[in-house]
Amino acid sequence: MKELFLYNTRTRSKDNKFQSIKPFFVGMYTCGPTVYNYAHIGNLRTYVFEDILKRVLMYNDYKVKHVMNITDVGHLIGDRDMGEDKLEKHAKLENKSAWDIAKFYTEEFKKNIKDLNIIEPNIWCKATDNIKAQIKLIKKLEKRGYTYQTSDGIYFNTSKFKDYTKLSHQNLENLQEGARIEKNEEKKNSTDFALWKFSPKDQKRQMEWKSPWGIGFPGWHIECSAMSMKYLKKYLDIHCGGIDHINIHHTNEIAQSEAATGKQFFNYWIHGEFLNIASGEKMAKSEENFLRLQSLIDKNINPLAFRLMCLGTHYRKPLIYSETAIQNFNTVLNNVINGYRSILEKIDPNKSPEKIEQNPILIDFEKAINDDMNMAVAFSYYYDLLVSGNNYSPELRKELVLHMDKVIGLELNNIKIEKIQIPQNIIQLAEKRKIAREQKKWDESDRLRNEINQLEYDIEDTKDGYTIKNKLNNFKTN
Repeated sequence: MKELFLYNTRTRSKDNKFQSIKPFFVGMYTCGPTVYNYAHIGNLRTYVFEDILKRVLMYNDYKVKHVMNITDVGHLIGDRDMGEDKLEKHAKLENKSAWDIAKFYTEEFKKNIKDLNIIEPNIWCKATDNIKAQIKLIKKLEKRGYTYQTSDGIYFNTSKFKDYTKLSHQNLENLQEGARIEKNEEKKNSTDFALWKFSPKDQKRQMEWKSPWGIGFPGWHIECSAMSMKYLKKYLDIHCGGIDHINIHHTNEIAQSEAATGKQFFNYWIHGEFLNIASGEKMAKSEENFLRLQSLIDKNINPLAFRLMCLGTHYRKPLIYSETAIQNFNTVLNNVINGYRSILEKIDPNKSPEKIEQNPILIDFEKAINDDMNMAVAFSYYYDLLVSGNNYSPELRKELVLHMDKVIGLELNNIKIEKIQIPQNIIQLAEKRKIAREQKKWDESDRLRNEINQLEYDIEDTKDGYTIKNKLNNFKTN
């Protein structure tokens, strides 16, 4: 079995090789979307990195049971359990029911992950479908003496949980200082968090349930603890999310889960960094500076170009988004597809597939993906095979590329490779350029190349003449 090394936020280390609780089986929980709005590409970066992780595990012969939650209740505007529920707020803004809002944005999110070739989780679980499990967990915490009641809900007493900051490694005083911005005078400690919130006395919420403590709704953090333990049982191997979850959401998950069970809650915590826009700002819905995946599609950018963009920067480093960068990755994607098309055109149908085991380039690829998902290096081997070939036969190139693609995730074997019909006017320009080059009229040659480029085609000179490639729509997926 190959050795896989993953950086663990909890230990701040990747020194020890990955080991699952059960051999060749991984229980994996990933924090899903809060479905009150569209996911932006910063959110989607996290889901791409989690998909790569899942593919790397599968490549290493693990069977992965992947659970992802849908937060459709309980996520308040303020991280410290103050403010309005995001679903309720946006239901009012859009003049729809909270249930309709949740359903619509859940389906939009699922379209996004399909467009990005993200493998769906084995289990989708909605917070609103698991209220009983959350109440059961809160009752267990109450019995163990970790809760107290205020006028607006049931809270977890963080002072009773040892090592509350063992995931974030933050100074508790700094956390308490930061929490004073959203101050609740009834809380015993500023870091305490809501397990159950009471419905306002003067109004009826769209989403509320009966509980032993009164009518209300669950806090944001309790859902992930309840659902991960319900669906993964004791196989709590990996928990993922964005780095913005470390200090509050995941810290609170650990506190309430370990207080309730007395056992370690997940062995590996793996987090992805932010996507920032070129000015240096974090992309966020609250800042109203976010781009949807549809925004890229509207600019003739294939969604898979964004997937490649995510692979180009290590998941634990900030990814800088710019229009130039995404256009460049769209070109890279087209090069990949054209390279694969070229391989297929050269394959001899009478030749048997070649064995790829112990191939040097594949060994290097595996070392890269197993070194905490070093995908930029891994992709370089994949890209080199497609574009230059490293002197391998077309048959071997195809086998190697498709094997690597299990992790890269472009799903080349599902792409319909089609001959592109080059318009007659483009061919005429190319022929004029060929004559200009033969006559060494270089200025005229450059002018004609620019004219061809402006019509969304590329021309490349070869020893036999030239080749023409369509910049846009030169492939389509099933």
